[in-house]
This record gives sequence, structure tokens and C-alpha cells, in this order.
Amino acid sequence: MKKISEIYSFLDKLSPFELQESWDNSGLLIGDFSQEISTVALSIDVDEDLIDKLGENTLLITHHPIIFGGLKQLEFSKYPANLIQKMIRKNISNIAMHTNFDQTHLNDYVAQEVLGLSIVHKDGFVAYFDLDEEFESFAKKVSTAFGLPHARCVKANDRVKRVALTTGSGCSLMRTLDADCFLSGDVKYHDAMEAKSLNISLIDIGHYESEHFFAQILQNHLKNLGLKVIIASSKNPFTYIY
Repeated sequence: MKKISEIYSFLDKLSPFELQESWDNSGLLIGDFSQEISTVALSIDVDEDLIDKLGENTLLITHHPIIFGGLKQLEFSKYPANLIQKMIRKNISNIAMHTNFDQTHLNDYVAQEVLGLSIVHKDGFVAYFDLDEEFESFAKKVSTAFGLPHARCVKANDRVKRVALTTGSGCSLMRTLDADCFLSGDVKYHDAMEAKSLNISLIDIGHYESEHFFAQILQNHLKNLGLKVIIASSKNPFTYIY
């Protein structure tokens, strides 16, 4: 058994919470620092099915904060209050590690372990790597690596030489990039139009698909704490129909 405060301290040393963006809400969101925990569950998000399957008194560590914007009310028939109510009833605590973990671990892991590429430079949330490959060939490799049903792309150049990567949703960073190809998720129509105007090729790697590695990464770090650590990831809310 360990107190949540001990686990929180370990996580803070691993990926300091002070690194989170000002708009983020990482940290202890539900629970009590003095509570003793024997089981830790890891997931990218919180969903109803996951909560139903978790045992009582579990500490759930997620990538995305279930409480993000300011909550003015807790109406238990609506999201996220419906999930928070279930968690409190089962005494399930929650710590979120979001933008701090993006910077310290997630982008590095995805670049090196998922894509098998060496990072040549890091700038905050952006990891850069170099290669020299035809765009179509590279796009197919990327979609396969993330288990995507197809490569959703903007082709601005025939070859890829400098690649920038931001897991999750990173298109707001596009104007700051020093690359000819950008990998990120949540690509919208106007993001695609902007990429064309900037002469940057764009490959949509999905939000869930590029970040669900969170649990796998963190499990490796927590295994020496003497706790039962399980991966209990939430499901991708999107369904692909062919």
C-alpha cells in the first residue's frame, strides 16, 4: 500500500507537473493525498465502461484530464459529472498527466519506438527527425505504424526530408515549424488549407491513435513501486466503417 501523496511525488519527479501548459489541468483531480492505494490503473481517458470494470479504491492515472474547463455545476445526467459521480461512489481517485507528459515522454516514445526514427531536435511539444523518402511511401508506413485504416494526408512535396511530430492535437503549432512534413492528430479542413499555403505536407495520425501509448509507457516506470499496476485503457470513441 502507498499513499496517493507518495505516488504523486514519484510522478512529479518523473514528469514535473509544473511543465504543464497554463490552460491544462494536470495533477490530482479526484481523491485525497492521504488515501492509501494498492491498485493503479492507467488509461488515456475516462469512460463509463472503464469505471464499471475498475475495483473500488483504485487510483486511475489518465493522460487527459476529466475536469478540464471550469465546472460550474455537477448535473449527474451530463458529461463529465456522470462519470465523476460513479468514480466518487467507488472511491476511484484520479491523477491526470497531460501536457507535462507530452513534453517529457510521449513524443519521444512515439518517434523512437512506434516510428523507429531518431530525434535530431526537440522544441517543446515538437520532435524533429530527418529522412529522405518519397511522401507516399512514408505516409503508408506512418498509417501502418499507428494502425490507421488509411493515410489521411496533405501532400505539399514529393519527398520528405525534415519531419515534425506532435502527438494528439498539434495543428495550432504549424506556423512555428521548421519542417516539410508534419505528423499530428485532429486535423481539420482549414488546417489542411493552411498546410498547403505553408508548403508543409501533413499526415493525420489520429488523437487516440497517437496517444494511447501513455499507459504502456507509464506502466514501465511504475512497476517497481510494489503496487498492482494494470492497463485499463478507455476505448477509441471513433468507429471506422469501411
